[in-house]
Amino acid sequence: MTITTDAPTLDTHALDLPVDVRFTPSGTPLAVRYDGRIWAVAAEPVHWFSRDSWWDTRRTAPRGIGNVVDVEHWRVQVGLDSTAPLRTFELRRDPLSEQWLLASITDD
Repeated sequence: MTITTDAPTLDTHALDLPVDVRFTPSGTPLAVRYDGRIWAVAAEPVHWFSRDSWWDTRRTAPRGIGNVVDVEHWRVQVGLDSTAPLRTFELRRDPLSEQWLLASITDD
């Protein structure tokens, strides 16, 4: 007898692609330009920081350069218009970079 525990999974795509992010004056994402389209943020975004594993990357920086280990993340639900299904984008900005990356897309 074989027992399987097939749990439902979300359709997630890992990407790490450069994207443009537009922010409010207070620093909250408003929209993401990805694949030649503007995706509007449709729900309250989630913001957090993680730590870069500097011991694995062997990244070095001159003394006094600032924070080189905090990776900034945003999880945003976005849509192309008010009737389109929402998708979840996870955005990441590495230390010492101004470029935002689209880390993954989840189709809700």
